Amino acid sequence: MIGWLSVLAALLAQVMVVNRLPLPAGGAPDLVLLTVIAAAWTRGPSSGAVLGFFAGLLADVMPPSAHLVGQNAFVYALVGYLAGRGIGGPVPTVVLCVLLAPLATAGVGALMSDPRVTMPMLSTQVPVTIVYTLLVSPVVVWLATRSRQVRFLT
Repeated sequence: MIGWLSVLAALLAQVMVVNRLPLPAGGAPDLVLLTVIAAAWTRGPSSGAVLGFFAGLLADVMPPSAHLVGQNAFVYALVGYLAGRGIGGPVPTVVLCVLLAPLATAGVGALMSDPRVTMPMLSTQVPVTIVYTLLVSPVVVWLATRSRQVRFLT
């Protein structure tokens, strides 16, 4: 149910709509990340990692991209694997993955000497992104648990 088409739809919605919204504090929720988390939750760790890798690769090449190709692919694959493990149920999994993704992205950027990774960016942009993504995440938790229940009934 949630898969490649959902990732593509989330990516297009992210680039065409969400990133252009004038939200307070200049942040935006990460719809692609939430879609990867939901799909991984329903499909398992290996499928989640593969889907996360390709979703991240698409996000890496989709404009506007100002970072090295592969940075999001690595982070989304890691998040897809962890979400597929489903440690502690859907809510702790989503919260852990939403907290981990921007911090891992900043960490990978810092390792690659990305000049955009600064302390002000870590203290302002990352928390705003986490908050917005967590605000949107109940829909993903509902979809993930709903899809998982339907999958087990069939």
